[in-house]
Amino acid sequence: MKLIVKVFPEITIKSRPVRMRFIRQLAKNIRAVLRDLDPAVVVNGVWDNLELETRVSEPKILKEMTERLSCMPGIAHFLQVDEYPLGDFDDILAKCKLHYGDALAGKIFSVRCKRAGKHPFSSMDVERYVGSQLRKQCGAAGISLKDPQIEVRIEIRDQRLFVIHSQHDSIGGYPLGSLEQTLVLMSGGFDSTVAAYQIMRRGLMSHFCFFNLGGRAHELGVMEVAHFIWKKYGSSQRVLFVSVPFEEVLGEILGKVDNSHMGVILKRMMLRAASSIADRLHIDALVTGEAISQVSSQTLPNLSVIDCVTEKLVLRPLIASHKQDIIDTANEIGTADFARHMPEYCGVISVNPKTAAKRGRVEHEEKEFDMAVLERALENARLVPIDRVIDELGQDIQIEEVGEALAGQIIIDIRHPDDAEDDPLSIAGIEVQTMPFYAVNARFKELDPTRQYLLYCDKGVMSRLHAHHLLSEGHANVRVYRPS
Repeated sequence: MKLIVKVFPEITIKSRPVRMRFIRQLAKNIRAVLRDLDPAVVVNGVWDNLELETRVSEPKILKEMTERLSCMPGIAHFLQVDEYPLGDFDDILAKCKLHYGDALAGKIFSVRCKRAGKHPFSSMDVERYVGSQLRKQCGAAGISLKDPQIEVRIEIRDQRLFVIHSQHDSIGGYPLGSLEQTLVLMSGGFDSTVAAYQIMRRGLMSHFCFFNLGGRAHELGVMEVAHFIWKKYGSSQRVLFVSVPFEEVLGEILGKVDNSHMGVILKRMMLRAASSIADRLHIDALVTGEAISQVSSQTLPNLSVIDCVTEKLVLRPLIASHKQDIIDTANEIGTADFARHMPEYCGVISVNPKTAAKRGRVEHEEKEFDMAVLERALENARLVPIDRVIDELGQDIQIEEVGEALAGQIIIDIRHPDDAEDDPLSIAGIEVQTMPFYAVNARFKELDPTRQYLLYCDKGVMSRLHAHHLLSEGHANVRVYRPS
């Protein structure tokens, strides 16, 4: 298979050195993302387009390649093509007829030609000749440039001809690794996941920082969604997941701070901690999912008071977004189901929260706060490479595993719905239910407590994690299914 990768249009207006640097980075990223599918994949090109060649022919792998490229920052779209040496007009016609001839009978069509290089003919000359001959020779109903049923698409580059089979859109933006790094404050909900996506889509490499207020269930959920976002949109770069234990900080706020100022002060403590971590990682910008006045701590006066605790640039890509637009984007990028089932955490609930906190009053309230508590939280922060975060969590968890399901037991397939649909689990005489891993914690309590349930996933890591959590919640009827 051969693909022509079209870069994000804004890259093409950069100066020559910047443009070449961006395109080299994109080529490097493509190789990194596809290496496990085809170690011999070839990616060439340094100016406007990249050409990708793979000898892999298995449809499932080719589909996975297409899906990964469709989620890669820096790519506007890519074309699946067949390449031929450029011949005369009759040879171009023959190649187009070979690929499109059988589909044109009785159809209205058009011919689209793009051309680069020096030739004694124009793109329009090619379109006129090939279009008229295809209509005569293939029994087409007619030609329409405005509303064709079929588009015959070709590209001519110097002495090469490309016949285009299909076009796949990607997410645009700049290639990851070509711009600066950021630290995303990640709660796992709709806002922070969409903010992370928007920043990654723009080409900024993003590490994830989570402030744990709700124990293991919340940490597990945020690790899962952060890993999902990285794997889908940013796996060309290795980044960190930082987990900061913030329960003691929250307790200090609850005990020392006036109720109406708790929300603002909690956010200030988070920014202080995130700034300290960013300093350690040599990162100059923080990212949050805040939108103007979505909640009381996100009014303009409160955001100003929150921001003054850090000298870091605080980016808020959703600042003027409506909530429904954020939810719609989360559905498009695949994080909505995670957000809907994210375990609730023990947030600060103010009876009458301030919507226009004064800096002097906030600083007065913070005088009672023991900053040693914040320092302890930072000392106990865990920094884990995102590609190892799930395996890291799964270590040392002792859960009973069974290699064979018995009559009466129910297997719960907790894989992502796409995986469960592509490769459904079926065992003779055994009931199999599907329940995505991001919904297990919330929905397991709805199941019959008198039945035995076996959690199943591909590698056994996610099933052990969720079984461990369910057991710690008092559900004794859980095991892990690991077929031999």
